[in-house]
Amino acid sequence: ADLATPHWEHIQTAGLMSRFAELLRSLNNLKLLAAIGRSGGDLSNVADLVDSFLDSPQMADCVRRFRQVPGGAEMMESRYPPLQPDIELLLQLPAESLGHQYASLIRRLHYDPEFFRPRPTTTEAQWLTQRVATTHDIHHVVSGFGTTPEGESGVLAITATQIGFPAYVLLTSAGQLASFRFQIERFEAISRAVGHGHAIARQASCLAAARWEEGWEKPVSQWRRELGISDPADQETYGLAAQLP
Repeated sequence: ADLATPHWEHIQTAGLMSRFAELLRSLNNLKLLAAIGRSGGDLSNVADLVDSFLDSPQMADCVRRFRQVPGGAEMMESRYPPLQPDIELLLQLPAESLGHQYASLIRRLHYDPEFFRPRPTTTEAQWLTQRVATTHDIHHVVSGFGTTPEGESGVLAITATQIGFPAYVLLTSAGQLASFRFQIERFEAISRAVGHGHAIARQASCLAAARWEEGWEKPVSQWRRELGISDPADQETYGLAAQLP
C-alpha cells in the first residue's frame, strides 16, 4: 500500500493540474468572447479564440470526429494543402460555378482572401484549424448563409455540429445566449439561423472534409446535390441572397 501511495498522489496532482489548466482556458475564453463582442467580431480576436483551443481536450475530440468522417483521415494524414485561392482566375469561371461565386463574394464584401492567420500545420489540430479557417467563406456560398451576425451564427453551427470545432461551438452558444439576455429583438433570427445550420449539418456531408479546390468549376447547385444540402439558406432573412441581392 505504501508503494502505491506516491503513484496515487501523482495521479491526483496531475488531475488537479489538468482541471486548473481548463479553468484558466475557460477564463481566457470568456475574456476573448468579451473582446469579440466589443469589437463586433474583429478577426484577430476570433483567431485568438480559435487558437486558444489548439491543445485542448475539446480540439482533440474534434480531431477524432473529423478522422471518422469519410475522407477526413486521408486529408489529415496527407496534410492536404491549405486553401490558396487565385481570385482573379476564379472570377473567369462560369457565373454559376463555385469558384466564381466564392470570388464574387470576396470582391463584393471587400474581403481579403488571405484574412486567415498563418499557422503551422505540423500537428493534426493545427492542420484542421487552418483548414476550417481558410475555407470558412466557401461554407457561406455552399450553405447560402449571409455574413450578418445571424448568418454567421448559422454557418458556424454547421461545423460546430458536424465535428464539434471548439471555437464555433462556443461562438454559436454565446451568440444565442447574448442575444437572449441582452438583445431579445435579435434572438429569434439568430436562433432560427442556428437551427437551420444544425439541420444542414445533420443532412449534409462534412463540409470541412470537402475538397473544394478540385471542383471550382462545378456549379454551386451541383455541389449542394453532392453534399446533400437540400435546404440552403439563400432566401432566408439571414441568407446571402437577401444580403446581396
